[in-house]
Amino acid sequence: MNDGPILVLAATGGQGGAVSEALLVRTSHLRALVRDPTSSSAGRLADRGAEIITGSLEDVVSLCAAMHGVAAVYAMTTPFESGVEAEIAQGRAILTAARREHVPHLVFSSVAGADRGSGVPHFESKAVIEGELAASGIPYTILGPTYFFDNALAGARRIGEGVLELPLPSDRPLQQLARVDLGRFAARVLLEPNGYLGRRIDLAGDELTPRMMAVELGRALGRTVRHERVALEAIRDPDQRAMWRFLDDPGYRVDMRELRAAHPGLAWTSFAGWAGRAFGTAA
Repeated sequence: MNDGPILVLAATGGQGGAVSEALLVRTSHLRALVRDPTSSSAGRLADRGAEIITGSLEDVVSLCAAMHGVAAVYAMTTPFESGVEAEIAQGRAILTAARREHVPHLVFSSVAGADRGSGVPHFESKAVIEGELAASGIPYTILGPTYFFDNALAGARRIGEGVLELPLPSDRPLQQLARVDLGRFAARVLLEPNGYLGRRIDLAGDELTPRMMAVELGRALGRTVRHERVALEAIRDPDQRAMWRFLDDPGYRVDMRELRAAHPGLAWTSFAGWAGRAFGTAA
């Protein structure tokens, strides 16, 4: 591994922020690509010694500037602003820049199950990028996080009222992950690439049913929380509807025991521990 900085794309977002935080715990040699260098999140990274680069995931020129001389890149793409075709275009821009700058190691954040023909549009767009990355000649690692614990925060108001709304049966297990754990795992891969090059690794930290999740959220809040199943037909976004259909059947298939055995020394956050920190002060 060369002594250049490690670049994190979308460094102030949920995933990028978690990876940046985990890297800053272990090294100060961080370069952060952000859209808005005046944001408070970018300012906090700069205050901790990160080099801030302005750019976007669609702009090859700014991506090349950000990737110049780096030791490794953490990359992600998103369909949630402009759709899956825009996500694929982001991936292609990232790969173009990585080839031009001869990036030594590109860690791409995909999603668990994207390699299984899920039929979920934003899984399939990531699968396209995965395929092009694998064929590109760029040294790579692909990480596939499962559903994030942190997604529950979008329903915090209803949870505070005692209702966890999820489009799953109450007894259907859902593999999940804390963003902080993705950050720690990615930091290890970026800083210690030997053994990870050319691999695809799906990540999960816990597995609970919605009923179990509701119990843990209730424990954190000090009140009863019940799961209420949302009908698939009530979900207007066809992409999200397809995702929840996939999560109900067949769902993620991460071998969590094997994952832990293969990567000793990494801490894995439980949903109960996460819920206690995220909701424990709301009681």
